[in-house]
Amino acid sequence: VNSDAVSQSGGNHIEGWFQLYKGESVMEFSICMVNQSDLDELTAVEAVCFPKEEAATREALAARLDAFGNWFFAAKDENGKIIGMIDGMATDEESIDDAMFEDASLHREDGAVQTVFGLDVLPAWRGKGVAGALMQAFTDAARQAGRRKVTLTCKEHLIGMYEHFGFTLIGRARSVHGGAEWFDMDLRLDGAK
Repeated sequence: VNSDAVSQSGGNHIEGWFQLYKGESVMEFSICMVNQSDLDELTAVEAVCFPKEEAATREALAARLDAFGNWFFAAKDENGKIIGMIDGMATDEESIDDAMFEDASLHREDGAVQTVFGLDVLPAWRGKGVAGALMQAFTDAARQAGRRKVTLTCKEHLIGMYEHFGFTLIGRARSVHGGAEWFDMDLRLDGAK
């Protein structure tokens, strides 16, 4: 992945173009902020990337955009189609509680901990650096905002991917979202272990 142009201007506004080299062809995507006008597309991506019992509903995504839209990034292809997304609220809790998924009003803009609720990438774009670019933009914004750490929950088969992104496994999560077993992972931004 070659990041040709990544710029930050004010707050956590991230814009970036990335080029993926696959053989002789080049695939490009950008990282950008999203808003309510993207809601239908975001809902469709979420439905592809998560089982129904775990996927955020259109209403939940709309509430998140209203409450913490500045913490909702998307990857878009050359045609402006959303191919991936990442979002999460800020809190002072050490880990994600299931209530956070349903109640966007729990967001605390000055919270010390940035959560990741979902890192979604459409199947055709997986393994091409999109998830890494989204996570990097998100964690850079969290660092810029003065967050102490980024925390997420994931399924066991994804632990290695998040470790590759610099996260540390904390253990089994208290979350039982969607009836699944989850694991807490943290990325410290303050230099502590």
